[in-house]
Amino acid sequence: MKQPKRPKRPPAAIALISFILAFGCFFSAGYGLVSLIYRWTGTPSQFWVSLIASLTGMILFIGAAFIFRWITIRRTHSIRQHRAIHDQLLNAMTRIAQGDFDVFIDTQDAFIYDDIAEGINKIAKELGSMEQLRQDFISNISHEIQSPLTSISGFAALLKNDTLTDAQRNHYLGIIEAESKRLSALSDNLLKLSVLETGVEPLSFKEYRLDKQLADVALMLEPQWCAKNIAMEADLEKVMIQGDEGLLSQVWVNLLHNAVKFTPEGGVIRVVLQADQTDVCCLIADTGIGIASEDQIHIFERFYKVDKARERALGGNGLGLSLAKKIVELHGGHITTESAIGKGTTFTITLPRHFSH
Repeated sequence: MKQPKRPKRPPAAIALISFILAFGCFFSAGYGLVSLIYRWTGTPSQFWVSLIASLTGMILFIGAAFIFRWITIRRTHSIRQHRAIHDQLLNAMTRIAQGDFDVFIDTQDAFIYDDIAEGINKIAKELGSMEQLRQDFISNISHEIQSPLTSISGFAALLKNDTLTDAQRNHYLGIIEAESKRLSALSDNLLKLSVLETGVEPLSFKEYRLDKQLADVALMLEPQWCAKNIAMEADLEKVMIQGDEGLLSQVWVNLLHNAVKFTPEGGVIRVVLQADQTDVCCLIADTGIGIASEDQIHIFERFYKVDKARERALGGNGLGLSLAKKIVELHGGHITTESAIGKGTTFTITLPRHFSH
């Protein structure tokens, strides 16, 4: 590899001539400055004229040399600083490109490029958060798939035993069927969330009776709440709404199904629907086990389960509320929750009657 050529230094003779010329120029400048002063003060003897002119020229020369040196040092320092900051920014972007998002640039050190440094810090933070979400998602989905697959595999192996009674065989087949439905529901919910978030399929808005839809969903779940002797109370105002009927039906199914699932024997579920000129408000309240305050801020996150063991036993996969929240938001509405341990849970869904889309 060829070494880069170094710039040639000027010969000593040229440097000496430059020094002499510069000194002469400043001496002449000093003589001219002193002559101007003498117009007001009077001209002293020739000796003093020469001495003062020489000293003045010498002071000007030294001052100019000092200023030149100061500018040169500042310029060199600035170039080095720019180069160091440039290398720091380039190194940060290289690390991000390689998948390392643990990057932070102190904007005080990079004050010249503070906007760029803040932008890189923001990118690194957001990409780091996305990577963590991706890893959590993979971990959660792997766990949710592995659990039913293990059950299916285990009980399918037990079915090979010829000594099983009909009752045992039917019990194992029932477990396999339930776990298969869990896998199917998980796949279906993941697909729906993916489609809704990417916007691949547009929502199909039409005007329909929301109170009738809520009544139909409650009747559809009647075998479940009757089996637990739960009282279903409904106060439904007649309301026309504009929305995607199929998707909103999924919201009510998920919320009412959760209410039935987590309400003990002999409990109460109350559904209230009210409306004004612009908005519709639906309350779904139960007298179930409730949700702790520290868990309420997470319940709409994918795969979040307040009690993983309890949810798994009841067949949940932690996607129902995420899906409901996404559907409500796509309709321009919002969903909130109020709950306390042992006192039940209330979900409040607010939707515009006529959504501009």
